Amino acid sequence: MASHMPLIDVTSVTKIYNTHSVPVQALNGVTIGVEKGEFTAIVGPSGSGKTTLLNLIGGLDRPTSGTVVVDGSDITRMKGDDLIEFRLRHIGFVFQAYNLIPVLTVSENVEFIMLLQGVKKDERDKRTTDLLQIVGLADRSTSRPAELSGGQQQRVAVARALASHPSFVLADEPTANLDSRSAMALLDLMEDLNSRHSMTFIFSTHDPRVIQRAHRIVTLEDGIVKSDGIVRERRE
Repeated sequence: MASHMPLIDVTSVTKIYNTHSVPVQALNGVTIGVEKGEFTAIVGPSGSGKTTLLNLIGGLDRPTSGTVVVDGSDITRMKGDDLIEFRLRHIGFVFQAYNLIPVLTVSENVEFIMLLQGVKKDERDKRTTDLLQIVGLADRSTSRPAELSGGQQQRVAVARALASHPSFVLADEPTANLDSRSAMALLDLMEDLNSRHSMTFIFSTHDPRVIQRAHRIVTLEDGIVKSDGIVRERRE
């Protein structure tokens, strides 16, 4: 019988940066697996390796050693266009700084990744409309990012992340620039997407508001997994 393969399988991953000719070990032999439908927070003090681990899972960086397997594909072996194409079709990203394109409208920002994927216009329009409805911004489709609050911009970023039908969403400190009300609204949205659609979210965070919502918490310290456990059952 075939063995079960997790959605994300990180095995013995080490990452060493050579900064000013001095090697700095960001991760040291990290092994974790993530199943479909998880709502997981990677936590730890500054410099613990949280963002590095997220970047390796997202194919934005390469490990010094070890493997990262996503959806059955070893992304540590991928190069150039193959890796870009894989990210485009499998991974959604939500960043602390929103990273919206300022000259595009809300709709155009959400639609942009589907343009890159070659999705037909009718399908792009429908999915964009549906996603803006889901994130509560259907009435701001023609606005530009500068006309939105931080919380609204981050909801646009979530819609954009979901537009590609990703296998999972990586969220790097998504609430860091938000006030409490906006942060709670964003987390409500993400948890709802998780419970209703089994969308997998992996957060890198030090925000207690995110940690309180997480179903699983992976704690990093000095590039090593110090603890890893389920803290809440998934909401149905």
